[in-house]
Amino acid sequence: FQFACVFLSCSALSSLAPLAVRCYSHAKVETDEEFDSRWVTYFSKPDLDTWELRKGMNTLIGYDLVPEPKILDSALRACRRLNDLASAIRILEAVKDKSGPHKEIYPYVIQELKPTLQELGISTPEELGIHKA
Repeated sequence: FQFACVFLSCSALSSLAPLAVRCYSHAKVETDEEFDSRWVTYFSKPDLDTWELRKGMNTLIGYDLVPEPKILDSALRACRRLNDLASAIRILEAVKDKSGPHKEIYPYVIQELKPTLQELGISTPEELGIHKA
């Protein structure tokens, strides 16, 4: 194997920096409403399967945010369509975990989801006695 070494001067490196910024400046920034709508639409697909549900939740939970109740409502309804109670409970546990030290977020989300949870017959982890202390 042969290795080639390339040495760039400081001036050559500084001339490359603006190029990288320009390459990405054309991207459209998604608004919060568009983001929410995209995920509600994703979880509302009638042909969504369990793999897509898990993949979508994994991606969503990977973002630096706590999903809005309307997104979670759509995801929980997908769980009901798929008859997947375990995923519904995991979604609620993930929301509690994502809330982190902000103790007011999880109760707010549960309050907003309460009608949906009752309609779908889904218990919270706290009601099931499986929540972490």
